[in-house]
Amino acid sequence: MTADLAHDLRTPLSILSGYAEGLKEGRLNGSPAIYTIMHDEVQHLERLVDDLRTLSLADAGELPLNRRTVDPAALIERTALAHYIRAEAQGVAVSVEAGADLPNVFVDTDRMTQVLNNLVGNALTHTAAGEIHLTAHTQGDSVALTVQDAGAGIAPEDLPFVFDRLYRGDKARQRSPEGSSGLGLAIAKAIVEAHGGTIAVASTVGKGTTFTITLPSARE
Repeated sequence: MTADLAHDLRTPLSILSGYAEGLKEGRLNGSPAIYTIMHDEVQHLERLVDDLRTLSLADAGELPLNRRTVDPAALIERTALAHYIRAEAQGVAVSVEAGADLPNVFVDTDRMTQVLNNLVGNALTHTAAGEIHLTAHTQGDSVALTVQDAGAGIAPEDLPFVFDRLYRGDKARQRSPEGSSGLGLAIAKAIVEAHGGTIAVASTVGKGTTFTITLPSARE
């Protein structure tokens, strides 16, 4: 992980160093395009540092959670709405289905939204057409939230490692055009487990991927 992390840090630092040196020596003239690139790389470094801090807090059992009782249907509806514009622009439909008489869950809404946003964002990145389906249903004494896409799928040899930090075999973990840190799924797992839940993945190449989050219900 340290070697992979060094690689992730070295790339934006090399870009920033190259442009800064060129500007200092007068080989480059400042322009909005250059400043935009440099700003994007700084933001990437900031996201990486923030994500590493989140993981370190989770490892230490000190991840702060502001938990409250929440309707799980509201969680997936909020997530679908947040990604509506991007999905529409890509020609991808996002649907929501919630079971009847769902029990509430006791979660940090912002943290759980972070997890769902990561999953739906990944699904949109790897789904060229079709539908992304979000569901919430009871599963014994728990509530299951699923994000199912019709994308490229994940190769069987990569599937056991998708939640590993900075794992590079899985193309979904590579740095995205949006400049994500590549730690999104590891953070999702850490957040879900901090809530006493689990997260699992199933995938078929060429047909799509389904992530399932299982959380304890808040039944009294």
